[in-house]
Amino acid sequence: MAKNVAGSPLERNGLASFDQKLAMAKRCSHEGVVAGAKAAVVASIATAIPTMASARWLPWAKANLNHTAQALIISTVAGAAYFIVADKTVLASARRNSLKKPCFSDV
Repeated sequence: MAKNVAGSPLERNGLASFDQKLAMAKRCSHEGVVAGAKAAVVASIATAIPTMASARWLPWAKANLNHTAQALIISTVAGAAYFIVADKTVLASARRNSLKKPCFSDV
């Protein structure tokens, strides 16, 4: 039985290049997820402390911010931080990797 092997070096290099690009894209997206998660944790803590403190001590906040509103404020900031940082990280990785010269040693 014959194997399905790419005939020309260009086809082999194209498949290898595709695999490298796919691995690089997975690594870039993973970096974005990790950076976004870290930012979301920091933003949650940084938002939760003043939100909960103001809901206890400020008369307006005590009257108008129930537990649901406080949770909504904190989760909105955490979600925004996640997506902003993840997007910036992925774009920075893509920009950094796009400047690398492709190497065609098999050609």
